[in-house]
Amino acid sequence: MEPLREVRDGYLITLNIGTPPQSVQVYMDTGSDLTWVPCGNLSFDCIDCYDFKNNNLKSSSTFSPLHSSSSFRASCASSYCVEIHSSDNAFDPCAIAGCSVGMLLKSTCLRPCPTFAYTYGEGGLVSGILTRDILKAQTRDVPRFSFGCVASTYHEPIGIAGFGRGLLSLPSQLGFVQKGFSHCFLPFKFVNNPNISSPLILGDSLLSGNLTNSLQFTPMLNTPMYPNSYYIGLEFITIGTNVTATQVPLTLKQFDSQGNGGMLIDSGTTYTHLPDPLYSQILTSLQSTITYPRATETESRTGFDLCYKVPCPNNNLTSLENDATMMFPSITFHFLNNAALILPQGNSFYAMSAPSDGSVVKCLLFRNMEDGDYGPAGVFGSFQQQNVKVVYDLEKERIGFQVMDCVTEAVSHGLSKVREQQQKSSIF
Repeated sequence: MEPLREVRDGYLITLNIGTPPQSVQVYMDTGSDLTWVPCGNLSFDCIDCYDFKNNNLKSSSTFSPLHSSSSFRASCASSYCVEIHSSDNAFDPCAIAGCSVGMLLKSTCLRPCPTFAYTYGEGGLVSGILTRDILKAQTRDVPRFSFGCVASTYHEPIGIAGFGRGLLSLPSQLGFVQKGFSHCFLPFKFVNNPNISSPLILGDSLLSGNLTNSLQFTPMLNTPMYPNSYYIGLEFITIGTNVTATQVPLTLKQFDSQGNGGMLIDSGTTYTHLPDPLYSQILTSLQSTITYPRATETESRTGFDLCYKVPCPNNNLTSLENDATMMFPSITFHFLNNAALILPQGNSFYAMSAPSDGSVVKCLLFRNMEDGDYGPAGVFGSFQQQNVKVVYDLEKERIGFQVMDCVTEAVSHGLSKVREQQQKSSIF
């Protein structure tokens, strides 16, 4: 079990790397494989990170290989080097490093792995060197852990721990890629709260006890284009108890001949993205059932397409959230294998600021999927995974969902210093 600390753009896991150990906080990302950390002694530079992450967020957590006696660069002949360079030919990295044909044939080239570049779906880019060092985890130590020592990035101010299915991923190097992991993300109101963390569980205890019986499982879908990512199939979405959002495109539950399509489940993407016409139909269905006045000014300012001004007596947001008469229509995702996930109320419409003058503006935190013809047809983001136990059963290639109070789950794992923080937390 590892604690995840919630910040505005995701969930941070602490890695202890090197001799002596250096603690580095990085994002947990199920949508990628590479684990990388900012390397301070290389003058880490993040391009366009001031506005992109909203809060002048640059990494305050860096790693220095010069201060670790066990750190060394990965060899160009290592399987990790071949993987990071996405090469089908194992000789490519060493050839780029300048090794002769004779050295390639005899496997005697000891040159370091060439500098790599790694891209992310939303336009992020990192560049660095593949490094190996000891990783000290609660479960076990990995003496030759492979990770990126990154000097420069674009739109990526904080390191990332890749939780995909590939050779470079953190679960793979920990030995859990054939078992799996689970997480229970705390609600957004616990952002930057130092007194409570979200539980991340890896390995054998994942499906212990009667947990399996209470989970809704849907199969993982495999695509040759992104074999290391987690894809699931969406059949339809229902709004409320009677309204069905129809015309769910087939691309959300199957792939085309090039491997495009499917729904990516990604902790590194904040909001769920859905393609048109499904996205527009959901907006139309919600508008037909919600009677609150639209907050068009907030829609223009935030870019969210559906915002409402909701009465909030005495400016008490807690009372509002517990008032059944003020609830928005439920939104249910129906995945393959009859797996239905009813989103908790806080996972669809969310307060954009503190209440004032007896009202609060809440917006639907979904996005329209652009460029859905290439790559995934939709993305199931981390915001919609709050207060949901999500289980990645890698042995049986399936993903399970169970709605639960993740605060209670955190308490049961000893990750809450003060139970009353649930009531005391601010909105942001």
